[in-house]
Amino acid sequence: MTYPLWPRNCLTMFAVQFYEACWAYGGFMRLEGKVAVITGGGNGLGRATARRFASEGAKVVVADIVDELGEETVQMVANDGGTASFIHCDAVSAQDNHAMAAHALENYEAIDILVTAAGVSHPGYKSGDQDASLKWWAKRMDYFESPADELLDLDLDDFRQVMAINLDGTLLAAQACAAPMVEAGNGGSIVTIASIAAKHPDAGPLPYVCSKSAVWMLTKKMARVLATSGIRVNAIGPGYIDTHMTKMIEFIPEERLTQFFANIPMGRKGVPDEIANTALFLASDEASYFTGEILHPDGGYFTE
Repeated sequence: MTYPLWPRNCLTMFAVQFYEACWAYGGFMRLEGKVAVITGGGNGLGRATARRFASEGAKVVVADIVDELGEETVQMVANDGGTASFIHCDAVSAQDNHAMAAHALENYEAIDILVTAAGVSHPGYKSGDQDASLKWWAKRMDYFESPADELLDLDLDDFRQVMAINLDGTLLAAQACAAPMVEAGNGGSIVTIASIAAKHPDAGPLPYVCSKSAVWMLTKKMARVLATSGIRVNAIGPGYIDTHMTKMIEFIPEERLTQFFANIPMGRKGVPDEIANTALFLASDEASYFTGEILHPDGGYFTE
C-alpha cells in the first residue's frame, strides 16, 4: 500500500516555517538571558564577539581602553537590535577590572560569560597607534636577517608590557568576573584568547609567544580550580586573523608572506566572525562538557 506524499511534504514545510519563526522571535537564541562581559570589545575579535553574542540574546558589557571604539561597538549592537553598554577598562588595572564587573552587576544583575579579548601583539601597540606599530615592525624586519637579535635586543620593559596586557589582563578580568559567578552558584563560562603562538614558537614575536603560552596554561589551571563551581574555562588559539592588530604583517617581505600562507592548508586569512562563532560555541550550553580545552580556528595551520 502506498501513501500520498503531500502530508509528509506539508509537515516538512510546517516544521521549516515553525523553525524559522522561532529564530525570528528569538526562540532558539543560544545566549538568551545571559550576561556577557567582553574585554577588548572595541575592535577586532572583541567587537565581532560582542555583536555575535548580542545577536544570540546576550546582554553585553563592552570593555575597552579606547572609549571611542568601545562606544562604536555598543552602537553597532544597538543598530543590530541587541543590548550592550560600555565601560572604560585598562586591562592591567585591577581597579578597572573590578569596576567592569560591578558595572555588569549593576546594569544586568549577573555575569554569566567572560571573554578576554584584550591583548597586544607587540610592545608599544595600542589600538590606532600606527606610529608605534610601524616603528616596531620596521625593527622586526631586521630579525629576518639576524634571528638572534630578536632575543639579544629585547628590552625587558617591552617584554613586560606585552606580558602584562596579555597575561595579567586575562588574570585580572577572570578574578573580577569569576567572583560573582562563584557567589551566584549558577556556573558560567570563561573564554580566553590565546593564539597558535601558544604552541608554535614561530607564530609571533618573542614576548607575544611567551604571553600566549602563559595564557594557555592559566586557562588550564583556572579550569581545574573553577570546575567544582560549575564554571567552564576554555581558550581559543586563532591563526592569522584579519584584524587591525595583524595589519602590519603586510610589511613582511612578499616571499616570506608567500611561504607563511603556504603553511595554511585552507590558503587564506581568517576573519573575526569565525573567532566569534568559536567563542559562541564555547560560551553556550552546546559546550557544556568542555573545560580546560583550546580550540584552534587556524585554517589547518596548527597540527599536533
